[in-house]
Amino acid sequence: MVPAQRPAPLSAFDLATAQDVFVLRRIGQSAAEALGMERQDQVRIATALSELGRDRLGCDGLTVAFTLPAGPEPVLSVVFEWDSGTKAAPDLEPASRLLNRVRHESGGVRERIVAEHPLPAGWDDTPGARLGVREALRRHAPMTLADDLRAQTRDLIATLEETRAQREELRRLNDELEETNRGVLALYTELSQELEETNSGVVALHAELEEKSNRLRETSEAKTRFWTNISHELRTPVNAVVALSRLLLAAGSTPLTEEQRRQVSLIDASGQTLFALVNDLLDMAKAEAGQLETVPAPTDLRALVGQLAAVMRSTGTQGDVVLLTPDPETLPVTVTDEVLLTRILRNLLSNALKFTEKGEVRLAFATDPGADGQWLAFTVTDTGVGIAESELDRVFEEFYQIRGAHQRPHRGTGLGLPYARALTELLGGTLRLSSTPGVGTRVEVRLPHRPGPRPTAPPAPPAPEADA
Repeated sequence: MVPAQRPAPLSAFDLATAQDVFVLRRIGQSAAEALGMERQDQVRIATALSELGRDRLGCDGLTVAFTLPAGPEPVLSVVFEWDSGTKAAPDLEPASRLLNRVRHESGGVRERIVAEHPLPAGWDDTPGARLGVREALRRHAPMTLADDLRAQTRDLIATLEETRAQREELRRLNDELEETNRGVLALYTELSQELEETNSGVVALHAELEEKSNRLRETSEAKTRFWTNISHELRTPVNAVVALSRLLLAAGSTPLTEEQRRQVSLIDASGQTLFALVNDLLDMAKAEAGQLETVPAPTDLRALVGQLAAVMRSTGTQGDVVLLTPDPETLPVTVTDEVLLTRILRNLLSNALKFTEKGEVRLAFATDPGADGQWLAFTVTDTGVGIAESELDRVFEEFYQIRGAHQRPHRGTGLGLPYARALTELLGGTLRLSSTPGVGTRVEVRLPHRPGPRPTAPPAPPAPEADA
């Protein structure tokens, strides 16, 4: 195996006397300067080479060579060589503190110390640049001890001046840093005070909001108690009015004149309307208080829709309005609260009929086997006056009524839609409304569907609702 050839040295000479070591120091500094190294690196290289040369001085055949070896990292390499066995092992510690790499190689005919230091990033390795380094290595004449001391003194003075300048720069930077720290501290103090004031404001606002929340809760509870009490108080006279009017209209009662029968019929109709309104008010109060409970049971939708349609056709339709209902054969049996479902559909159909002067009101039905279970979908559509987009959210506010000419002949309480939505949510469903003025309104009610067995006997008419 042919050994790898070493790179040709830029300069090489013997180290035999102390003057040679002085020259080595100057040559090392000149080489570092020619390579573009900073002043501190120049002094470090000169000092390290001087220490290595002085340590090895006296070894047989001691030589030193400066090279710029090819490799991934450009470095200045200084190689000391001497005959083996002529002196104790070298002390590399002082030079290792000053240079990037220092290593001792032995085992051959001659021993070596290789000292390496990286070149500056701006070094351009060209023939002209290498020639400049060679010239810098050759220009030094032999020096005496006095000359070397004077050179070292000049280097030391230059280093001290550079160190003093760096110290002044550090002092200036430290003053700027202290000033910045004072500014940061002042800003931190200011932000802390603002944050403390903000926190105090938030705490005060939270206390105010809590107080207002308690007042609103007390007001809501008082309103619920009022609704419940007034509804109970109204039911007794209303029940009496309805019961007495039905007695007067009964077949076995004393015959009435045609005018008396008409007037008693008006009393009966008004009493039933008032009775239904009182029931709605009481249910709203119970729903808001969380006291309205559902009673799920198998409900035959054929009977429910049939009876509801008969009542609405007899009491709510006008001459130019047609009420359309789904085919009874498409209506299943579902487990739900029949009374609450009847009230939901009655309110929606009543609203639709009230605000439709001509055309139709349609109750449609469909089942929806969704991913989260089966659902029932009841849709009430009409060809009435419709609702403006700006009013769509407000129609679900309690007691709110849309202003307009079409509202005057249809007075009400404004509870129909809020009541229907509250009952729908109580049954676990949703109510959605969409409308276009002059075209009509569409309301969709989706409820959970649990199929139930269809009754074998014809369903009996629903019993009158008892006092709650």
